[in-house]
Amino acid sequence: MARQKGVAILGIFVADLAFRAGRMPGIGETIAGSGFKVGPGGKGSNQAVAAARVGAPVTFISKIGRDEFGAIALATWKKEGITPRVVEMADQPTGAAFIYVNDVNGDNAIIVVPGAAATISPADVDKAGEAIESARVFITQLEQPVPAAKRGLEIARAAGAITIFNPAPAERFDDALYGLCDYVTPNESEAALLTGIQVKTADDARKAGDVFLKKGARAALITLGEAGAYLHSKDQSVLVPAFKVGPVVETTGAGDAFNGGFAAALAEGASPRDAARFGAAVAGISVTRAGTAPSMPTRKEVDALLK
Repeated sequence: MARQKGVAILGIFVADLAFRAGRMPGIGETIAGSGFKVGPGGKGSNQAVAAARVGAPVTFISKIGRDEFGAIALATWKKEGITPRVVEMADQPTGAAFIYVNDVNGDNAIIVVPGAAATISPADVDKAGEAIESARVFITQLEQPVPAAKRGLEIARAAGAITIFNPAPAERFDDALYGLCDYVTPNESEAALLTGIQVKTADDARKAGDVFLKKGARAALITLGEAGAYLHSKDQSVLVPAFKVGPVVETTGAGDAFNGGFAAALAEGASPRDAARFGAAVAGISVTRAGTAPSMPTRKEVDALLK
């Protein structure tokens, strides 16, 4: 559709409560940390920020609570120029995430509580249907309920939008979802859980990609951390290298940076391989900075890296 433009994202917002320390405490143990920060997070919202910062018109579909964390969400979207199609609930809290960041190597461990976004239903998605139908690219994940993700993919597919399904955090779901996906974008551990194939190498990623294609996805794009991302479809099978921009500060949000950048590039008409390279550049810059949404680069920074 000629009128379609930009990116529509169905997902959740959470307030990221990030604690930095040299290690995780054991049960019953208290240790001293080196830092603490509250910031905007949630896979869907992070992807929206990533896509908006590189120039895509973005609509974000979700639910939040009418509370302090919800105010952070609304302020974030306003600042980034994201159009919210978001229901504010008086009887449910905005989601929150506990994030442990290893202050030596940047590794992370996360607990997410979706709050109000856990109540997103197919009916809620239907109410935002025209926002999905008018987008060139639609993306969703698994932090909100699976039936809502499926409904979003159905609406997008029926409208002829490009559909991206980021199955994170990985959980079992009906294989019927794959038939609605132009791209399924798991990381190595998510791909392993969903296909039964341990993904350590590019060859493993190709084998896992074959499983996703057999299940009905048009293409698999498996992120492999510092090794890059593996794009696999019936037309091509290629490793897109990662960008080494500088010392890694924090890997939290790197997958969201990649997905948001990938979606934004596809919305501009980039080829799948070029869009994956663009996403890799966005992710490569993001890991050199602390935080999730705050670490997302601008279009100027990404273009400079790609040159």
